[in-house]
Amino acid sequence: MNSPADNFITKPQPASQDNAALMARRQAALPRGVGQSHAIFASHASNAEIWDVEGRRYIDFAGGIAVLNTGHAHPEITAAVQEQVAKFSHTCFQVVAYEPYVELAERLNQLAPGSTAKKTLFLTTGAEAVENAVKIARAYTKRSGIIAFGGGFHGRTNLTMALTGKVAPYKVGFGPFPSDIYHAKYPNPLHGVSVEEALESVRALFKYDIEAERVAAFLIEPVQGEGGFYAAPAEFMAGLKEIADAHGILLIADEVQTGAGRTGTWYACEQWPVVPDLITTAKSLGGGYPISAVTGRAEVMDAPIPGGLGGTYAGSPVSVVAALTVLRVFEKEKLLERAKQLGERLKSGLRKLAAQHKQIVDVRGLGAMVAFELGIDGDVHRPDAATTKRIVEEATRRGLILLSCGTYGNVIRILVPLTVSDEVADEGLAIIADSVAAALA
Repeated sequence: MNSPADNFITKPQPASQDNAALMARRQAALPRGVGQSHAIFASHASNAEIWDVEGRRYIDFAGGIAVLNTGHAHPEITAAVQEQVAKFSHTCFQVVAYEPYVELAERLNQLAPGSTAKKTLFLTTGAEAVENAVKIARAYTKRSGIIAFGGGFHGRTNLTMALTGKVAPYKVGFGPFPSDIYHAKYPNPLHGVSVEEALESVRALFKYDIEAERVAAFLIEPVQGEGGFYAAPAEFMAGLKEIADAHGILLIADEVQTGAGRTGTWYACEQWPVVPDLITTAKSLGGGYPISAVTGRAEVMDAPIPGGLGGTYAGSPVSVVAALTVLRVFEKEKLLERAKQLGERLKSGLRKLAAQHKQIVDVRGLGAMVAFELGIDGDVHRPDAATTKRIVEEATRRGLILLSCGTYGNVIRILVPLTVSDEVADEGLAIIADSVAAALA
């Protein structure tokens, strides 16, 4: 009688040659909670283009949700990974160390803003980086409270769901969540939340929810990712840091999506008038390979006791080598400057489109982290999620991968690889124009 293992070995699933067949298998094998924006299965990819299993080409304006600033299958990153895999793929850094981990930490310490000494810890995912930043902040301050902001996204673990300032779909059915986490208003002048109102909402928490002396850190995205690509104004960050310093509260910049050069500087917080105590990065840091980091003031980073930080796969040698190569590619191909140029190109094209369609109520972006927002009949206070969804669907039919975001699902974001050619970027913009026209017809 065959064992289950024998059945697994001798009866593999037949190869599927089209997206529909693969979707059927997916739906039978995966839980419904694992979403999928597009009913497409990738065959191969290069730079800013993807080909599906049916041979159709797509321009990728999603970049794996900000993971591919250096593009799909960058040849230098691929070569470095292949070379490392041939040496060894894993030891667990806490058991047997390897020099590239140390080198990458040194590089990120040098890149972090501020004149104080820095140290860096490597992990695997963005959520892990955020969780460990919270752990480090609590260990250093001997306090428990964390203040995050409405509309922010920080991950899908129990702690990072609590930190996230959006209920659906991230929190629905998953509670209860950890305590001592609070949310203030994120400044959003477009939607009537002034800098002073946002700062006052922080002060209000000290009156109604938690005393300032029990708050360990403020946690904030320099540009809200899932929240709609809204950038924190410089005057808000100056005011928030003033509050933080007055009460001994740390400032954590969540740069999981903004980091690794997306906004035209390696860290988006380099564009702030203040310096954070801790920075989290992930996504494009590894050029498509899973790695995340917490970088911060050395005295803060040293607060946890030995053994208090780490993880089995944390700082995988394969991903560390990929990240070191990402840094070299950024320097060699001048991708920070490219992010600024590409961002202006994208915003220029979208502003021309906005002039033709009143439903586009705003075009914005820091560097190449670009988005446009839709409102019913051009009313910024009436989010148009339905048209946003139609535009994304129309773009897919025309060969362009787009993603929506925003608290109300009415923002389309662009995270195309920084390595994209001007010709392909313009082709993508033309498809967006056609898709908007079709969706509004």
